[in-house]
Amino acid sequence: MRGEVMVSGAKNAATKMMIASLLTTEPVILDNCPRIGDVEIAAEILKKIGAKVEFSGSTVRLHTPKIKSTTVGKLSFANRLPILAISPLLARAGQAKVPIVGGDKIGARPVDFHLKALHQMGIDVKITGSIYAATCKKPHGTAIALSYPSVGATENIIFAGVLASGRTYISGAAIEPEILDLIKMLQQMGAIIEFRADRTIIIDGVDSLRGVHYTIMPDRLEAASYGLMAIATKGDILVKNARQEDLITFLNTIRRLGADYFIEANGIRFKRTTKPLIGIELETDTHPGFATDWQQPLTVLLTQAKGISVVHETVYEDRFGYTTALNNMGAKIGVFSKCLGELPCRFKDKLQKHSAIIDGPTKLKGTKIEIPDIRAGMAHVLAALIAEDRSEILGIEHLLRGYENLSAKLTSIGADFKIQNIKTR
Repeated sequence: MRGEVMVSGAKNAATKMMIASLLTTEPVILDNCPRIGDVEIAAEILKKIGAKVEFSGSTVRLHTPKIKSTTVGKLSFANRLPILAISPLLARAGQAKVPIVGGDKIGARPVDFHLKALHQMGIDVKITGSIYAATCKKPHGTAIALSYPSVGATENIIFAGVLASGRTYISGAAIEPEILDLIKMLQQMGAIIEFRADRTIIIDGVDSLRGVHYTIMPDRLEAASYGLMAIATKGDILVKNARQEDLITFLNTIRRLGADYFIEANGIRFKRTTKPLIGIELETDTHPGFATDWQQPLTVLLTQAKGISVVHETVYEDRFGYTTALNNMGAKIGVFSKCLGELPCRFKDKLQKHSAIIDGPTKLKGTKIEIPDIRAGMAHVLAALIAEDRSEILGIEHLLRGYENLSAKLTSIGADFKIQNIKTR
């Protein structure tokens, strides 16, 4: 696969920034916003609350001068965004009701971290059937120590803290680039948020936030996916808008494998070297470690590397379900409950299969595949691209939740990829 492909705005930043727009009565304009399924879900949440949402190309204009409803009803597609609307609704209206929903089938993703932190800030959250019902006149700042750097919990605490009374300390916070981008946006809206060493975020509550015109960061997860396509297919792809600072750990891993990349003025070029790919040991971790969302497509690449590779997943306990389809295509992947790595792991001795051993290289053959989640879906696409014969991939709507203009981008760099009979939400 050869050519150039433009990375869209980051899904995991865009959707959270849309929720953050509820924190102000003034307009919020976001540029570089991807038109993907999860963005449409965020828009659906905002509209139920009373926001005006207008898309124009890659720009979305959001305005919620008044909260018309503090209840987010049933959504057309289940993901975990609704729980993040609790804090903005409390700040604006003193109460919130949001649905308890699932999401991708990659692990439990408990919300205990969210609920415990919100309780510490004076927010009463009750579970009634399939609803989170929260009330609070005004959250207060406090010291919150997260036992695990949960991205969602960190975001929820930030949303509660920016308009709370007093100062909020978050120790053990998640520091993913998308969170830093969200903080930059909130700073421009008038929030006071700073970082200290050892994953500490400090928030001084303010009385109100203003509107903002902000450009969303490029999607580092999408950038890595197209980079892996270049390497897996022995191609040469310039991933435009990809940023080195967001991909440092990923880029180091690419070099260890025996592939290479080149930083250019408008992106990063990925390609194979003349040397064969070699097996490696890899552990996922929270940022700045190797992102869990890079793991699945990289594992596909490891099926083409010479020797044994070991992957230890420490973020989600159930993220290797996609390997069954790869083995049906000819891969040799074993999945085990033991911790095959050096990082401290929450899943030790819990019998969850969260480590994989890959024996390569193996030829893959086309088959029929059912997609379980967004990132596994991209792994399956990558496997189909390097496999012999034709593959049929079901559940493509999962992929369209996270990847903008997927078919057009893939065909522009040489893929024979067609979408048919897509399910509508």
